[in-house]
Amino acid sequence: MGSPQLSHATLLANQGYQPQQGQVPGQPPTSAPPTSGPPSVNGQPPPGAGGSQVITGPHHQKQADAALASRQSASPHYHARVAAAAARTLLSGGDPPPPSNNISIPPTEKPSQWTILDLGGMHMRNLAPSLFCYSFLTTLYLNHNAITTLPASIALLHSLIVLDVSGNKLSTVPPELGMLTGLRELLLFDNEIAVVPPELGQLYQLETLGLEGNPVEEPIASMIIKEGTTGVVTYLREMCPAGPLPAEREWIVLEEDANPSQSDSFTIMCYNTLCEKYATPQAYAYTPSWALNWSYRKDLLLNDIIAYSADIVCLQEVEMAQFEDFFREELLQNGDYEGVFWPKSRSRTMAEYERRQVDGCATFWKKTKFSLVHKHCIEFQQIAMQRPELRKAEDVFNRVMIKDNIAVVTLLELRETRSRVMIANAHLHWDPSYKDVKLVQTAMLLEELLRLGTSWASRDRETGVAPTTSTGHSANSMARIPLIIGGDFNSLPNSGVYEFLSGGRVAQDHPDFGRYTYGPYTSQGLTHGFPLKSAYSHLDELDFTNFTPTFKGVIDYVWYSTATLGVTGVLGNVDRSYVSRVVGFPNAHHPSDHVPLVVAMRIKGAQGAGTPTGTGPGTGNAATGGGGARAVRFK
Repeated sequence: MGSPQLSHATLLANQGYQPQQGQVPGQPPTSAPPTSGPPSVNGQPPPGAGGSQVITGPHHQKQADAALASRQSASPHYHARVAAAAARTLLSGGDPPPPSNNISIPPTEKPSQWTILDLGGMHMRNLAPSLFCYSFLTTLYLNHNAITTLPASIALLHSLIVLDVSGNKLSTVPPELGMLTGLRELLLFDNEIAVVPPELGQLYQLETLGLEGNPVEEPIASMIIKEGTTGVVTYLREMCPAGPLPAEREWIVLEEDANPSQSDSFTIMCYNTLCEKYATPQAYAYTPSWALNWSYRKDLLLNDIIAYSADIVCLQEVEMAQFEDFFREELLQNGDYEGVFWPKSRSRTMAEYERRQVDGCATFWKKTKFSLVHKHCIEFQQIAMQRPELRKAEDVFNRVMIKDNIAVVTLLELRETRSRVMIANAHLHWDPSYKDVKLVQTAMLLEELLRLGTSWASRDRETGVAPTTSTGHSANSMARIPLIIGGDFNSLPNSGVYEFLSGGRVAQDHPDFGRYTYGPYTSQGLTHGFPLKSAYSHLDELDFTNFTPTFKGVIDYVWYSTATLGVTGVLGNVDRSYVSRVVGFPNAHHPSDHVPLVVAMRIKGAQGAGTPTGTGPGTGNAATGGGGARAVRFK
């Protein structure tokens, strides 16, 4: 291969390599291995077995051709030797001329970059555990050996694109192979496999599933010939059992109070629901169609919201029709919630029937706990147009103006104490290549929150209303207003957005701005006066808030003003053992590719605020689909 060879002592341990009598290790055996295997999937002998197949269609032809190619690669290290021969051919044009000054330049050592390993044709019986430490491998040839079992640890080779275990003695396929969602080729030719596990339905990128030469049971035997790999994978995915429910997420107590009164305490949920329009089979090809269907997912979403029973609920990716026809009515009837909703800015130019399919942000609150004082929609497109200093920047038109993200802002008043809390429910642009836009949107968000807070306080004074926080500070003192900013920020903890929100400033030359210019934002940098902190910073954030086969990270947050609010508890991670067995969300148990965040808070200075030990959202509620929480103390 032109790359370092792994030692036989390391990879062929446990007497996995058994040379024939008189054979030199690493050299072809004295007699060629058989070129035929067990009967093919259609019950006829494979090519080269003394019979002829009747090809019934293009998918059958592809199986037969690939199986024939596999049988012709039975000699030791066949693929490595072919690659080496090809490399020599490329170099046969002659050596490059020496430098003009005739000075000999020693070759520079480069780090190893090999990703392909050929252990084919070595008559191995077992695989050493150390093999599965090489998670960087993209291609692994284990073909034409004497392997009887593939261990579950094969799933550790998560970078695999090609896996060839043809011509062995396998009678079963480990379900864990379904975790290798990057596989394009899985060659199982000429083994003794009768049952294909349904977990292989998760291999949504698989282009070739080689089953020729196995006594495969129906309906897979006929399906691979008639419908090919795609048909088989789709069938397996649809038939794959849901599996056991995940353990309930732990409720982590961060702050305890001897006084159980909660007059100025509340809980808030933040949840990107994955709207129906975006939940396409193309985008979520690893999810069974029935689990991706809105009629199935909406009930799980509702169960989550009702089970956690948060006082305030911030939802993103809610279509207008879903808000009007489902969430508004169901949450009113089942949780006594009221809510407001705004769609994204594109809806301004659409007819009514088109607008109903546009997603936006919805904020709900329990009527018995809060009353609505003010509401407002922040449209980042409109703000950019209204500001002369931004309109002058060409990049604003080319990058910011073409994104129609919004934030819904509400000012809620606790009915019992009349303390007020400003809630911003935001959804920033998704594309990782638009980090600059996300930073600009965040800057505009905080500027608008400052403007709204000041305006609402002034309006209330003019009308004779005198809102104050429970600490006695005037509501127009923005640093003292209880402020929560929750939502999907599509930004990791190492991003400029996170740095700006948590630290209060970002330099004008921050890498996330790139080469783009945004007026004073990139000439002076960004600053804000809100003392903000992520509610999950006590845990160094969750393991993830978004989980798919190609991405797993934290992009959703609940930010709060530390001067006026304290966090008393948070909903913990999704069960890690469960996560290790699934390829991504949504699935049968999780209705969105995001997970909900739930945070318990108290307004500082309030008498009796806090969350009693051992309680949290969902206490006393029956939960399905993973809702509810069990309490633990954070240490």
